[in-house]
Amino acid sequence: MKPLSGLKVLDLSRVLAGPLCTMILADLGAEVVKVEPPWGDETRGWGPPFLEGESAYFLAVNRGKRSVALDLKRPEGQEAVRRLAQEADVLVENFKTGDLRRYGLAYEDLRPLNPRLVYLSITGFGHTGPRAQEPGYDAALQGYTGIMSVTGEPEGPPMKVGVAWIDVMTGMMGALAVLAALLERERSGLGQHIDLSLFDVGLFALANLGESFLLTGKPPRRLGNAHAQIVPYGAFPAEDGWLVLAVGNDEQFQRLCQVVALPQLAERFPTNAERVAHREEVVEALSQALKARPRAHWLARLKAAGVPAAPVNDLKEAFQDPQAEARGAVWTLPHPLLGALPTLANPLRFLSRTPAGPGLPPPLLGEHTEAVLLEAGFSPEEVRALVEKGVAGKGKGRGEKGKTP
Repeated sequence: MKPLSGLKVLDLSRVLAGPLCTMILADLGAEVVKVEPPWGDETRGWGPPFLEGESAYFLAVNRGKRSVALDLKRPEGQEAVRRLAQEADVLVENFKTGDLRRYGLAYEDLRPLNPRLVYLSITGFGHTGPRAQEPGYDAALQGYTGIMSVTGEPEGPPMKVGVAWIDVMTGMMGALAVLAALLERERSGLGQHIDLSLFDVGLFALANLGESFLLTGKPPRRLGNAHAQIVPYGAFPAEDGWLVLAVGNDEQFQRLCQVVALPQLAERFPTNAERVAHREEVVEALSQALKARPRAHWLARLKAAGVPAAPVNDLKEAFQDPQAEARGAVWTLPHPLLGALPTLANPLRFLSRTPAGPGLPPPLLGEHTEAVLLEAGFSPEEVRALVEKGVAGKGKGRGEKGKTP
C-alpha cells in the first residue's frame, strides 16, 4: 500500500511543472487521470529525441497516469470534466489566469459541486498582480527572477540553468502544497484553492543569494562555478577532466593544500574570509596544481584526506555511478510501444513502510478515455456520442497531432 492509495487526481496540466507534480502524486499511489486535448499535451511533439514516435520529454513526467482525450473548448467536454471533478480529491491545472473560468471550470465553478476538492493552479505569475495575465515560460521566469543574472562566468553573458529549473521546483512545491491542503482537509472537511506561480517559486529558490541582497541591497554577481561565500568551492580542471571541490571549513583547506603540495597557500589564507577576499589568487593556484595530474589521481587522494571532492560527470557517468545502481535510480516499466522503458526513479522511494513506486507507464494519447468515462458513470451511449461528436476519443499519439476518431 502506498501513502496516497485511493486518492483521485484530475490532471488538466501539460508541459512540465504540472505533470511533474501529478507524477509525484502517482508515484505515491494516487490514481491520476490526465485530461489532454485530442491533439495531446504539447510535449508529445517536443523532440528529438523520439523513440517509436514517443518523445523523451513527455515520457519523463507522465508515468503512472491514464490519458483521457477531451476537447475543453466544447460544452460537452467541459461537462465531462465537471462530472470527473465531482469524484476527484485533487485537480491540477496550468491554464493561463482566467482561461478555465471561460469554460466554467474555475475553482469557483467546481467548489459547489465538490467542496472537498483541492484545486491547484500553476501559472507564470499567479492570479493577482500586474503580470497575472502574462504567460509563464521557464526561460522567461529565469530572467524575471534573477537566477540568470547569477549564472554563468563573470565576464560572460547571463545563462539559464541547463534544465527547466523553476518548472521542476514548481512541480515539487505543487506536490507539497497539495499534500498540505489534503492534511488540512482531514481537520476541516473542506478543500481549497492553491495559487502557485513560477515567479514566486523562482524568487523563493534564490535562498542565500536572495537573502544576501535583502540584507545589503547589492545584487550578487556571476561567479561561474564558484560560491559567493565559500572558497574554494566549485569546478576545477584536472589533466583529463573536471572535478568539484567543496571545501567547507578551514581544516579541510589545510588538508587540501597538503594533497596538492601548496602549504604556502594554507599559510597565507588560513580562513575562509581571507580566501573569499583573495578568491582569484586562491583559485588560480589550485587550478594550476590540479592540472598536473589526472582526475582519478586527485579524487583518490582527496577522498583519503577527507576533502570533499567529486567528478564532474556527464549523464552517462552519472547513471553508471555505483551509487546510482545501488540506490535504484532507474525504474523500468513495460510500455505498449517501447517495450522496457527506463524512467527516472522517484527519490521518495525510501519511505520505510510506504515507499513511492512505479505504476503505469506514460500513457498513449487518449489510451484510457473510454475506461475512465465508464468508471465515472458515463453510459456506453454517452461515451459513444462524445466520440462521434469529436469531443472525446483517442488521437494518434506518438508525438504527432491527430484528429479524434
